Amino acid sequence: MAVSKLVKSIQDIMRKDVGVDGDAQRISQLCWMFFLKIIDDQDQELELLKDGYRSPVPPRLQWRNWAADPEGITGEELVRFVNDTLFPKLKKLRPAAGPRANVVRDVFEDAYNYMKSGQLIRQVVNKINDIDFNNLAERQHFGDIYEQILNDLQNAGNAGEYYTPRAVTSFMTQMIDPKLGETLFDPACGTGGFLTCAMRHMRENYVKRPEDEATMQASLRAVEKKPLPHMLAVTNMLLHSVEDPSFLRHDNTLARPYTSWGKKERVDIVLTNPPFGGKEEDGIESNFPQRFRTRETADLFLALIIRLLKPGGRAAVVLPDGSLFGEGVKTRLKESLMKECNLHTIVRLPNSVFRPDASIGTNLLFFEKGEPTREVWFWEHLVPQGQKHYSMTRPIRLEHLADCAAWWGDAERSDREDGERAWKVSAEEIKQRGYNLDVKNPHTEVEYFGTPEKLLAELNRAEEEVNQVREQLKEVLIKALLR
Repeated sequence: MAVSKLVKSIQDIMRKDVGVDGDAQRISQLCWMFFLKIIDDQDQELELLKDGYRSPVPPRLQWRNWAADPEGITGEELVRFVNDTLFPKLKKLRPAAGPRANVVRDVFEDAYNYMKSGQLIRQVVNKINDIDFNNLAERQHFGDIYEQILNDLQNAGNAGEYYTPRAVTSFMTQMIDPKLGETLFDPACGTGGFLTCAMRHMRENYVKRPEDEATMQASLRAVEKKPLPHMLAVTNMLLHSVEDPSFLRHDNTLARPYTSWGKKERVDIVLTNPPFGGKEEDGIESNFPQRFRTRETADLFLALIIRLLKPGGRAAVVLPDGSLFGEGVKTRLKESLMKECNLHTIVRLPNSVFRPDASIGTNLLFFEKGEPTREVWFWEHLVPQGQKHYSMTRPIRLEHLADCAAWWGDAERSDREDGERAWKVSAEEIKQRGYNLDVKNPHTEVEYFGTPEKLLAELNRAEEEVNQVREQLKEVLIKALLR
């Protein structure tokens, strides 16, 4: 059976179980099961390749020993094993067992078995057994299916906030161009999209030897606050052949005092889409200097990113329109950004890129630490001709951003040209605007509708016409009733 059909058949089985309520629970259930199968397949490969390697999962809890036999435990016995043995023991794995044990413990810390039927659990387990995650072709094909599972988060209520369209993550990574040995950090990594794009980019361009792969994996850093996306991200890392995903911590990056981030923790690259529109819990803002204190999550992340970059470090960050024109803390943040960093490019995206999660305008900010901003280039991305907006059935694709990539220019961006989609604004002009970065495309003709007096007169005439039609309808109805 094709992997795509197999995954669909697993989802169909789960829908029969009375304990699984909605897409978010179904995805969470799928994830911990896939996680155990993937890590067990990886463990068996490592046991062959590395002398003395031992799985961090106790033998009785290893997938191969309780799930692999299609005639194995089922029914109430399987439910009891999962709820009373598997989950409690995995949640309490000792740190002494090594970093992979910590990964397993962190994944299961907030995981839950939603399925109530042991017979249906056995059916799902048997289906998952059909996937060999040590088979490269199968793993790559499943990777595409896993991307679809992550995409399904857009339909999973609030869980959809964790998904950034692949085209956006790929484009940002391509423009940042991470290289071997550069430390890369995503402080709000969601399901790990930027990490997988960065690994793919480096494997295609820079990884040539096994030691290069080790160097790349050792340079990754990430944090995710919420349990479901953390579990998805760790599984994503295993799926992309990461042996030790312990660099991906289950924590809140903002819960740590701003000043505690020392020079040794500075990074070369930040790639991230910090959550926006939400508010942090009480007290988090007190971790930041007075001038940056706010409960708006995106603002706090931007302040921290500026601090975390090394001199010469570079960042690509997704921010909403409100961050560009907002005042107060937002103004002070933009002033700090432009004084400490070269904010060289802002790519303006249409409202529909993140649909259905958020139908609001978003922007990709690219900046480098160390020199102040002298000018900011803007690029306006438009929905393709013949399409009113992006949607789930017609999402943004990487080729839609090819014109921006072509315009981008060389590493120094020295050959950029002003045009219908591109324009630049000096830092002095932005300062005079009160650091308002919401600069509209000057090449776009604004349709002129007339003076306010003329518009008001036209509105009054229209209202009079509506009233006349209303009176005529009343007369018709009265005559009809009197007949």
